[in-house]
Amino acid sequence: MMARCCAGPLEQSGWHVRRLDSMSLLGRCGGSAGTAAFSRLLAVPGLYDGLHFAHLRTGSRLAERIDQVSRARIVPALRAELRRQPADLVLSVFATGASAAAALKAEVPGLTTAVLCTDVAVHRLWAASGTDLFLVTSQAAAESVRRYLPRAPVAVVPPPVRPEFYAAPSQQQARHALGVPPGAFCVLVIDSGWGFGPLAGGVSALARAGVHVLAVAGRDRRVGRRLRELAAVTPLVVPFGFTDRVPELMAAADVVVALPGANTCAEARVVGRDLLLLDVMPGHGRDNLLHELEAGRAHACVPTADGLAARVLALRDAGVRARSARPTEYPTERWEQAFVAALRGTGLNLRPWKEPNRNAAHAVSQPAVL
Repeated sequence: MMARCCAGPLEQSGWHVRRLDSMSLLGRCGGSAGTAAFSRLLAVPGLYDGLHFAHLRTGSRLAERIDQVSRARIVPALRAELRRQPADLVLSVFATGASAAAALKAEVPGLTTAVLCTDVAVHRLWAASGTDLFLVTSQAAAESVRRYLPRAPVAVVPPPVRPEFYAAPSQQQARHALGVPPGAFCVLVIDSGWGFGPLAGGVSALARAGVHVLAVAGRDRRVGRRLRELAAVTPLVVPFGFTDRVPELMAAADVVVALPGANTCAEARVVGRDLLLLDVMPGHGRDNLLHELEAGRAHACVPTADGLAARVLALRDAGVRARSARPTEYPTERWEQAFVAALRGTGLNLRPWKEPNRNAAHAVSQPAVL
């Protein structure tokens, strides 16, 4: 989703964009091993917290070693890709990609390297010397980059939000399409894709309490199957797997239940919905939770089914309902506007961003890699 958000403004300016997956660049064995290692870290309580706060945040020898091992695999693959199809810009939205791109900059004359990180505390692997621009979404994140690189070029931009969320339907329209009664209290529960939090159990508890639930399992087939089973016994649950209808689902809901990820939180705020954030995501998720609570229109709950249900019912009884997004609550400019302006500051040939004309055709010019 991050890459999609970045591709739109670049393509509107006439650039040709292609996407590379950092885990795929590790190779079939390396990528599988990396994904498995991350899953194991998350499965053991406290283990990822220890890695993040004691090593990734401090830039310890272990963090440097992790970076060296991944870079040794990714750099040759990225080098070969750039030789096969050169690019003027490499924009990284993943830490290992940022490190590899910075390592190649000296080898590729004229290459611009940029990083987009939406975490409120940028850890050491993101901050690679040789990066031309760091794009972050808060002043706290900007300062966290400069603790590693005091002279780093940093631009603070709004969190990425895809155009579909600015064009979300009214709640009445969305509920009509989804079969949710107009006056019912309705929540949207979105799974992270990593299985964090009691999604199925929380949805079941909410349905028992009489709350209408739109539940998105993402690509987790096990959770998706459980949600379909719940929907078979109660009309209060409407299940979804991986879906592009999230703007419509947010529009239909009164409250969005999610993890404290900058993208989902920003999307909900653009649509005009309060957030209920699960305090379950380790490492950078704990920093992001506090940041989102400070930003407003966000609430937190303990990561249990009963805790989730109790907090939702409390919000319902307190009168928290869907409301229209008010311009004063959000950045005065669209994220694309700030994104393009920041990249133009590096000397890249980009037209100032404006609302796209769907009927206009753009010529393909300079290439970029995300």
